[in-house]
Amino acid sequence: MSCAICEKRKEKRFCPAVHGRICPQCCGEQREVTLDCPSDCVYLQQAREHEKPRGIADVDPADIFLQVEVGDDFLYQHEHLIMGLTFALAKSVRVDRSLKDTDLIAAVTSLAKTHETLVNSGLYYESPTTNVAHLAVIAEIQNMLKEFREAEQKHIGYVQLRESDVLRALVFLVRMGYGRTSGRPKSRAFADFLISQFPENPPGIATPEPAGSIIMP
Repeated sequence: MSCAICEKRKEKRFCPAVHGRICPQCCGEQREVTLDCPSDCVYLQQAREHEKPRGIADVDPADIFLQVEVGDDFLYQHEHLIMGLTFALAKSVRVDRSLKDTDLIAAVTSLAKTHETLVNSGLYYESPTTNVAHLAVIAEIQNMLKEFREAEQKHIGYVQLRESDVLRALVFLVRMGYGRTSGRPKSRAFADFLISQFPENPPGIATPEPAGSIIMP
């Protein structure tokens, strides 16, 4: 029997993306490129285990906001904020399992640009996007920030979260996304990572009280 994709080489493994048997070469070349590989595919999982993390050199510096400093002190002082934002992304993925890493990164990048403009000029300018999936992710993040500020008001009597803090946290998520994704068009490595970090119904994430360990990219 020949490969269901190239129809030339001999098939050796079952591909759930095409519901047929394919050759190892097509599997390696088309994985998460033309194939929508399900997260539980054993060959996808094996590939992820052996892939090297993407370095900064593999990403356009402008895409990861190198002009925004996100130091270790910030990460530990705002651990609760980052946990809340990360949970918001994971929640978005649970709602829409078709979301790819590119969708998540694009949505967070759009929101980060909005906050960068707000921090630098005081103007709130939303980056234009008509992508419904991206808008849903952005809305989930904004809702989390709203709840976070409400929790601060309730617990300490005022809101101390600054827009510059939100910007740094969003930039951290952008960098995390680029560090976790394979970079292939249909990659869901970052999305699957987010899902793995949170149970279905975790206790209050959006709270000004530090809790848990910070998620590093």
